[in-house]
Amino acid sequence: MVRSSLFLAAALAAGSAGAATYGPELQGFKYPHPVQQFAFDSQGQQLKMAYMDVAPTGKANGQVAVLMHGKNFCAATWEDTITALTQAGYRVVVPDQIGFCASSKPAHYQYSFQQLATNTMALLQKAGVNKVVLVGHSTGGMLATRFALMYPQAVSQLVMVNPIGLEDWKQLGVPFRSVDQWYERELKLSADSVRKYEKSTYYVNRWKPEYEKWVDMLAGLNAGPGHKVVAWNSALIYDMIYTQPVVHEFPQLKMPVTLMVGTEDTTAIGSDIAPPDVKAKVGNYKVLGKEAVKLIPQGTLVEFPGMGHAPQIEDPAGFHKALLKALAP
Repeated sequence: MVRSSLFLAAALAAGSAGAATYGPELQGFKYPHPVQQFAFDSQGQQLKMAYMDVAPTGKANGQVAVLMHGKNFCAATWEDTITALTQAGYRVVVPDQIGFCASSKPAHYQYSFQQLATNTMALLQKAGVNKVVLVGHSTGGMLATRFALMYPQAVSQLVMVNPIGLEDWKQLGVPFRSVDQWYERELKLSADSVRKYEKSTYYVNRWKPEYEKWVDMLAGLNAGPGHKVVAWNSALIYDMIYTQPVVHEFPQLKMPVTLMVGTEDTTAIGSDIAPPDVKAKVGNYKVLGKEAVKLIPQGTLVEFPGMGHAPQIEDPAGFHKALLKALAP
């Protein structure tokens, strides 16, 4: 019995040792292109915003595409989209927002979509970019909307890919979580919990081996030496997402907008603690896409039937064909 217990303990220790861990700014995780750092001051702090700036590999078309990642994603998760766009002639700029991935995790920061948009505009000005095609996924869709509302002159076209925030969860009755409650929740994040959530919510209970890299990325960041500061920033960001809806301002968007939706997505912030009647009516992207596009003056809906939260990862070829068609003059 003792011998078996010792063997089990050793096996568990070996399994734990084999799990990847990354630094608080995702040190150790390989990005698909060289990462640069934009240093700037914000809210009395010196911060660094990581980003990739990738030149076109096909005949340059003179356009710049900016890709905005989601809450459980990073600039690196746009890997296949960067390839598709650069081959089509776009220069592609892909930042990690403050609080995420390879960027700074401040001990204190008043997160708002306005602040993140301001940070992104400062980065683009430093990079000499005046006009962009803006593509935002998930939480990045909320940020892209805010950016487009703040800087309409800088956005020639907006694309939202399964954006969250097509509904106002608090208005619909999803309960409030304090930042402290979000923090306690985020401290418990693990590879298993990430995989379970993403499989059911993002990928319609389908799983492919290539998704593991993104589980490893997120879980390894949270399990590393920055565990507490990563969880704290995550909690602040969740509070921003819940309390700062953008859907009510869709009618103010002044540029052509393409809404790309995997119809089986069920993502809804706070649905895990919502009463059954509220949980049943939020996160229904089959309906949300059709309702949201009606609010957008120059809106077009592109649906991916049967797909979940990340069609660009589920079906890169099909997604990029649709994306390039949407961006064509």
